[in-house]
Amino acid sequence: MASFAAENVHGLDALRLTAPDGASALVTGHGAHLLSWIPAGGDERLYLSETAVYAPDTPIRGGIPVIFPQFGTLGPLARHGFARTASWTLDESRAGADYAMATWYLDGNATTRALWPHDFHAELTVSVGGSQLDVELAIENTGSEPFDFTAALHTYLRVREIEHAKLTGLEHTEFRDQLAGGKVRTEPHETMAFDGPIDRIHLNVPPRLFLSESGRRLLIESSGFPDAVIWNPWDTGTAAFKDLPPLGFRRMLCVEAAAIGTPVTVKPGLVWAGRQTLVAM
Repeated sequence: MASFAAENVHGLDALRLTAPDGASALVTGHGAHLLSWIPAGGDERLYLSETAVYAPDTPIRGGIPVIFPQFGTLGPLARHGFARTASWTLDESRAGADYAMATWYLDGNATTRALWPHDFHAELTVSVGGSQLDVELAIENTGSEPFDFTAALHTYLRVREIEHAKLTGLEHTEFRDQLAGGKVRTEPHETMAFDGPIDRIHLNVPPRLFLSESGRRLLIESSGFPDAVIWNPWDTGTAAFKDLPPLGFRRMLCVEAAAIGTPVTVKPGLVWAGRQTLVAM
């Protein structure tokens, strides 16, 4: 039987979803932030920093932060926008024979309008069961004028050792190399290996990527999100993050479903949605 249990995570209210087969996810209302995903019979597949900060108006390092309505510094807002530090409301939770699902929402309010002058209704839906995790972000324009935004699910994947991890599926795609001032390059290799810092925005990527390690694989599938961000600060960049331990970079790789290259436009009364699906293999 599926279950939904309230938990306290370093002072933040959270909900643990557990599917009938034991697969689980942990989400806090602070940012609608997914902190943990454990497939049925498996182990933790998301990286959460041991030195993450849990406080109002502060993003949590790791898991899956929700990036909206601005990715990075591509606009006038603070880095990555306000959604990841806003207080979201649990809307509903429900279960089926093989899954547990819950939805959180964030509505435009006086605080968000002071930063971004648009009315919206955002929903984040998390579904877990078996070897699969689904995370969907939906944005409705509840105002009277169209608006544009960029967004991402900033997914921190847990790896056993970053230098042994391989990512496939991005060959021949163009990317903005953020470590080279945004210079546009093309990925020539079928398999990406990691031996140093990486910060890329891959544009118009295939819907299916694979992360391989010794003894396990992960299918990373997306819809609605045309781009993918690949990030690891390596030891040279880790020092800039007080909420990331010195060797934390060895246990993580960000593979983010994103809409960055072309901002999303939503007309009044319409809804945009993007999804990332992870399947442990």
